Amino acid sequence: MKRKWMWVPLLSGLLLTACGEDEVPETPEAETAATETNETSKTNESDKNADEFEVALEGSFEHVHGMGYIENEEGLYFASHHGLKIYREGEWLETAEQLHDYMGFNAVDDGFYTSGHPGPGSTMQNPIGIQRSMDGGRSLKHMGFEGETDFHGMAVGYRSHHLFVMNPVQNSQMGPGYFRSENEGAEWQQVEGAGLEGTIYAFSMHPSDSQVIAAATTAGIFLSEDGGESFTLLTDDEKSGTAVFFSEEALYFATYGTQAELIKYTWENGEEQTVELPDLPEDGVLYIAQHPSNADEVAIYTAAGHAFISEQGGGNNWKQILNAGQVE
Repeated sequence: MKRKWMWVPLLSGLLLTACGEDEVPETPEAETAATETNETSKTNESDKNADEFEVALEGSFEHVHGMGYIENEEGLYFASHHGLKIYREGEWLETAEQLHDYMGFNAVDDGFYTSGHPGPGSTMQNPIGIQRSMDGGRSLKHMGFEGETDFHGMAVGYRSHHLFVMNPVQNSQMGPGYFRSENEGAEWQQVEGAGLEGTIYAFSMHPSDSQVIAAATTAGIFLSEDGGESFTLLTDDEKSGTAVFFSEEALYFATYGTQAELIKYTWENGEEQTVELPDLPEDGVLYIAQHPSNADEVAIYTAAGHAFISEQGGGNNWKQILNAGQVE
């Protein structure tokens, strides 16, 4: 138990690191961008080809706030404090533009949804509200709440593109609480989130069925099958939930009690399968992803800045691709 309580403040600090608005002060140019709603925002060089927009990454990176496979871009994307980092076919890349602090990042089949704060030289308002990209981050489409809200707690269906958010404070469209949208944010419906307890670290939505949502909190792993109206606890109270991810067939979730654990849970019949992790002393899983066309390829990112990929669904087959933030 002692190690759990050491882990909880460590995780909270990592999830909140680099997300303060004072780190990205607004400029006069940002203030003039208030009218740029529901339009595509591009840099002056957004028509670059892939080789120019994506450049080789050497060295290290930290402050990861999300991870996932983008099907039409064929890569594992990491949302960092300074733009996107990409692992593709054994090589590391990073974007040369759009170096935003991406929070609430959700990879989907044709791109990603995100919140966060604008990067250097950006004319977007701070915070950036909800943004949508369908070209690997080369451009961002404003979906609302710019200059109002940074959504750390956000889940998006990989194929449905339905959204679920935890709104921290009153904004122009919603009060504090849980909300969902099934039409790209044009309309939002409030839901109760009854049964959720503890500090929330992450949400995940089923790829196709947006009624199925999971949450990882300091109180454990919670599951909703009614669109977020109510949640039930899946784990015991000795473990803190640290990460959740849905495939079509199962929920992968990570916990930390006295050590890190990764479970594959089939919610339709309640079966649980423990996935053997690599050696993670005093470390735990923050993000989980599964390749959209290869169910055996599972990736994890940890609190210590390690990332691993297994091409055989876990077990003793993990390949380390990131070592304490240093690319491998």
